[in-house]
Amino acid sequence: MWKKWLTGSEKSKTGVSCQEKVPRHVAIIMDGNGRWAKERGLLRTFGHRAGAETLQKIIQTASDIGIEVLTVYAFSTENWKRPEEEVGLLMRLIAEYLDSKLAAMHANQVQLRHLGDLAGLPSALQLKLTKAMEQTRNNTGLVVNLAINYGGRAEILEAVKALARAVENGEVRAAEIDEDVFAAALYTQGLPDPDLLIRTSGDVRLSNFLLWQTAYTELYFCDVNWPDFTPEHLMEAIASFQKRERRFGGLKK
Repeated sequence: MWKKWLTGSEKSKTGVSCQEKVPRHVAIIMDGNGRWAKERGLLRTFGHRAGAETLQKIIQTASDIGIEVLTVYAFSTENWKRPEEEVGLLMRLIAEYLDSKLAAMHANQVQLRHLGDLAGLPSALQLKLTKAMEQTRNNTGLVVNLAINYGGRAEILEAVKALARAVENGEVRAAEIDEDVFAAALYTQGLPDPDLLIRTSGDVRLSNFLLWQTAYTELYFCDVNWPDFTPEHLMEAIASFQKRERRFGGLKK
């Protein structure tokens, strides 16, 4: 139905106007899998599996309506503090997700990228992510960034270290380092900053996600747990985005 909406042959019931600008880059903190499971008397693992199915629906909708980049927070550098059993399940679930969904995403021209410390992940998952990125590298559709073993502070530190080495090796002068040069040293190099960041499950914080890139991002928080987040909820977030006036520190013209 969203393709019909985009062409104007069907109106969105969520208040989104196809005549308004759809955000180029949407980032999502997929929060609430555990709470969703607890509310139903289920193990947290069931929530994570339900969340994986939700992700696939949102990827399809984002692709349908013309979003160019979708970045999702799947596993943070702080999530290693969770129980070993849950961490192991999450690693296996990500691997299963790639095995089961990669062919469909590839057929839909989705380009998969990984954000974070790849070397810190289990070797089997490293191989699967590397294979997925290689297989979809030349696809021309939606770019999906999977933030796994990702932390905003760690990303900034790695960029600082890389630029310090470049200065030390004479590859760049310190005076030449500006925002563009710094951004090129981040995991998101070559991509636009997020226009809209959505966090589900009611918490109102960034949780160390895309700290540099979200300087002027519009934030949208909703109380829905991630497994219950639907394409309609995504459209509501976009409708809210379209009503906002983005000045990037300047004045309205």
